[in-house]
Amino acid sequence: MLVLSYELGKLLRPRPTFDHVRRTFLRAGFPRAGAISCRADLSFSRPSTHRPPPAARLGYHGVRPHPADIASPAQMKDGIMPDVSQTLVSVIVPIYNVEKYLDQCLSSIEAQTHRNLEVLCINDGSTDGSRDIICAHAEKDSRVRLIDKKNGGYGEGCNMGLGLAKGEWVSIIEPDDWIEPGMYGDMLSFAAGFDETIDVIKTPWTDICNWNDPKKQRAYPSTMVHRLKTSARPFTIGEQTALIEMHPSIWSAIYRRDFLNEKSIRFIPFPGAGWADNPFLIETMCQAKAIVYLDKPYYNYRCDLPGSTKNHKTADAVTRPFDRWIDMMGVLNRLGVTDERILKAHYLRGFNYTFGAISDDGWDNQLVKEGALRVFSMMRPELVAGIDDLAPHRKKFFFDVMGLPTPKFSRGPWRRHLVRQVGSTLRREGPLSLAHKVKRALLPEERSHA
Repeated sequence: MLVLSYELGKLLRPRPTFDHVRRTFLRAGFPRAGAISCRADLSFSRPSTHRPPPAARLGYHGVRPHPADIASPAQMKDGIMPDVSQTLVSVIVPIYNVEKYLDQCLSSIEAQTHRNLEVLCINDGSTDGSRDIICAHAEKDSRVRLIDKKNGGYGEGCNMGLGLAKGEWVSIIEPDDWIEPGMYGDMLSFAAGFDETIDVIKTPWTDICNWNDPKKQRAYPSTMVHRLKTSARPFTIGEQTALIEMHPSIWSAIYRRDFLNEKSIRFIPFPGAGWADNPFLIETMCQAKAIVYLDKPYYNYRCDLPGSTKNHKTADAVTRPFDRWIDMMGVLNRLGVTDERILKAHYLRGFNYTFGAISDDGWDNQLVKEGALRVFSMMRPELVAGIDDLAPHRKKFFFDVMGLPTPKFSRGPWRRHLVRQVGSTLRREGPLSLAHKVKRALLPEERSHA
């Protein structure tokens, strides 16, 4: 632990004193004494150790809220709680060969405290027992509806659901995940408390890791938990670009159906899963005039499902991240987006996809090199140099690949970003989880034996 404390200290130390780091945490809303105490040796202690409970059962995973982020899940108008019980939500579930997970998914939807739902199960030509599971649920719950179609991919299935939906709000749930009982009720009540017409209601989610081994399965709050505070007013994406920097997570939001129809927003169909959620994310977020964020996770997302392996065997799998990023850039160009905050956030995604591809398939892979060049050539160098949250070595990599002279840029913004990230992780997961992540980052050889 002493070694970890020392290494964590090096990670946190942008050269000023420890007191400077502590003050930075406090300015960022980091809890004072009584929640977490920081000793001078940079090891951390908490009066009671937080350990996420097993995620095998349905139920809220107990993510510890930061005091500044606590807000009522339902706003009140003139002291009266808005009644949303009659609001119809169309839940679209695109399904293809997921018999192992489907019963849990549909059961979690049926268990929602908000009862006024239509559950559109789009069976995309499944060849396993998925269709039988849908039929069994439809027999016992009249809200569940089976729609059969030839196999056409995730986006095509979602589009069919959007065309059939009759609800005021639309939700898309992936069939290998599940949701908490209060998801729709809380989100609808929250949005109903605003005077404005809301287009998108967004929440964070919970990552379910090692889900295939009951002894090792763990639930961890996603990186979005406590990244933003619960909205006091609606916003547009330029004000909260974190929502387009990270995992698309379109399933942890619900969308006003009239908004989607008025803006003619649909999925671009690609074969298979195809990352069709990427263009949909940027289209909805950039078109929305009123977004609200409720900082409570309801969606349980299974990480590392089969098929998400490294060293991809097909060219399509290697180039897919680059292709989808370029598709998203096409959406931004079509919409005439010039807000540099949005462009920088999208550039960050491009760097994440590029370095993810390098990690998975290697820089020696010609498809990776070509993909990186295609992505980088669509970025404005002066904006890349000005991205505070982009690591300096990634900026240098960009300029080297593009054959441009590397400008001088300060490391101060990046160091402050690191401090904010560490503080956010401590608030979200506790010191032990952070120490474990630091250890894995500093001792990569241990990852191969984990």
